Amino acid sequence: MLSSLFGKFGKAASFADPAPQTPLCVIGDVHGCLPLLEKMLAQVPQDHRIVLAGDYIDRGEQSAGVLHCLSARKDLTCLMGNHEDMLLRFLQHPGREGGRWIRNGGLQTLASFGIRGVRPQMARDELCACRDQLQEAMGEELMAWVAGLETSVLSGTVLAVHAAADPGAAPDQQAGDTLMWGHPEFLRTPRRDGIWVVHGHTIVDRAAMGHGRISIDTGAYATGILSAVCLDGGAPRFITVQL
Repeated sequence: MLSSLFGKFGKAASFADPAPQTPLCVIGDVHGCLPLLEKMLAQVPQDHRIVLAGDYIDRGEQSAGVLHCLSARKDLTCLMGNHEDMLLRFLQHPGREGGRWIRNGGLQTLASFGIRGVRPQMARDELCACRDQLQEAMGEELMAWVAGLETSVLSGTVLAVHAAADPGAAPDQQAGDTLMWGHPEFLRTPRRDGIWVVHGHTIVDRAAMGHGRISIDTGAYATGILSAVCLDGGAPRFITVQL
């Protein structure tokens, strides 16, 4: 029972089941795993709004395919993860931001767009040339799609984000960096306002809920398991797919 989960946290014990305004399915971090994404999308109930929690690129081998798949679907709500943020920073400031992104999975994304010869350590002029190749490979429309991604979705008592939410701030008062990159109190302090935060970013052994949080990142690129949660006002239902 939820009461047993939250009893030791005082006011948080009054949390009811997550209740979005309309049925909602939130999918965890895809990280370039296109076959898993396609399999998951085929299993989502047709009456559910589909939200993806960010981190579509990097680490996995099919980042370009994932971006093309998602950007072509007008029925999806896609949130921005920290890896999309790193990509955009690289496009704007390749010399300053390129090294960090490439070392954290950007290497696989560049390869998926057909850009070869990338190394973890490159000089500024090499990074700029790499950025120019990526811009050409992505095209203006896809780059604009990534830049236009939302950072959160609030529906009823459900707040969907990529990484975290500040437990001491209202859903509409959250900083963008917190939503994409995390907050030091998020995993330590339960919310007190009845809002359930559905998030990815932090890998868990299996999707689970507790303390006002629903964690759905099961490390698809490393485990081969992609997870999602379906919410309709009753008990949450988790979906997992694997190849």
